[in-house]
Amino acid sequence: MGATPATVVEAGTHARVKGIFVASLGNLIEWYDVYAYSAFALYFAGSFSPEKSQERQQLFAALVFAVGFVARPLGALLFGSLADRFGRRTTLMLSILLMCFGSLLIAVTPTVQTIGAAAPIILTLARILQGMSQGGEYGTSIAYIVETAEPGRRGFYSGIVNAVTIGGQLCAMLVLLVLQKLFLTTDQLKDWGWRIPFVIGALLSVVTLYMRRDMAEPDLFTAAKRTTRGMGSLGRLVAEWRAVLLIVGLTVGGASAFYTYTSYMQKFLKLSVGLTDDQTTAVAAGSLLFAIVIHPLYGALSDRIGRKPLLLGFGIVGGLGTYPLLTTLKATPEPFVACLLVCLAWAVVTFYSAVSAIVQAEMFPTSVRASGIAVAHALTVVIFGSTTDYVALSFKSSGREDFYFIYASALILISLVFYIALPDSKATSRLDQPA
Repeated sequence: MGATPATVVEAGTHARVKGIFVASLGNLIEWYDVYAYSAFALYFAGSFSPEKSQERQQLFAALVFAVGFVARPLGALLFGSLADRFGRRTTLMLSILLMCFGSLLIAVTPTVQTIGAAAPIILTLARILQGMSQGGEYGTSIAYIVETAEPGRRGFYSGIVNAVTIGGQLCAMLVLLVLQKLFLTTDQLKDWGWRIPFVIGALLSVVTLYMRRDMAEPDLFTAAKRTTRGMGSLGRLVAEWRAVLLIVGLTVGGASAFYTYTSYMQKFLKLSVGLTDDQTTAVAAGSLLFAIVIHPLYGALSDRIGRKPLLLGFGIVGGLGTYPLLTTLKATPEPFVACLLVCLAWAVVTFYSAVSAIVQAEMFPTSVRASGIAVAHALTVVIFGSTTDYVALSFKSSGREDFYFIYASALILISLVFYIALPDSKATSRLDQPA
């Protein structure tokens, strides 16, 4: 009763920051689990594939990785609809619980040498469960974060969304580095040590589930639910088909670039550049740490100058610079120089990834924001993001790895067309529009 206005504002700010942190933490765990699969595939691929060739084993692991993403649109539609209809908090709890189960399933599955064909089938099922969870987590967490953030700092928090996403991969890399350097030999990692990160992921999911139990719903969602009928309905989502298609166009190049420098980069550094296991992990981890630092800075910049200038910067520099950068990186045996080149790539890719979340959120009203973001993003990523490893490794296997460099550049240039035509979403935002 004796609270001052300053005390009330401070309490409100504390609750807001706490809610954003908890929502982001769940996103980190989701992506930790996904990238744990990618990072440790070099060790467990032989446990699920009967192939003798390392490249063919990696192709199999990459294919299962991509299959998991096929389930993302289904998870996006299911969890996104739940989030728009019943609330962000409940949906975020369900999505992290499903990810926990998927990770635990990978951790306990016997190898192909033990149970035969059942092993790759169970692995694929686990990745499908993870993909469904990830599809729902992405749109719901973005909706929660931008609806909770102060209007003038939404770009900054958008940058944090993907910084946390990258943080999930960095955590997976650090787990790998610690196991490699301090505890296990290469043979032990291939035999049973690859299971450890998935056990860690399952345990962290339980912690996140506990932390999410008392999250408050964003005021924008609460107000929209009071005034809008048909929250989360399929009809409302279909009516937003133009926004969905626009996000697909905006995301094509960004998804390809983002997955090139996250899930595929470790394999590229080892199999194409020729770095050792330790060097590969160190270069990948160092460049990811750099990316984490600059994402919120780029997002904050978009709060000042708008989203479109950053998207144009990515489209132009990324479209023209991807081929020469990857070609130079491939011919660079020095780890420090390789790390600088990957950091340079992140300095360009972040023009897109730092604002992608807020741009998508600003295109939908509150009534279908979670499902709209989730479905549009999932449809694009399943085609142009999840297949990155498989496409790149296929070109390498055929002896024409440079074709992948051309492919990645072309996708960015396609998105550049959309960036040019797009009005700045900061000026045309629908974030405060209930329906």
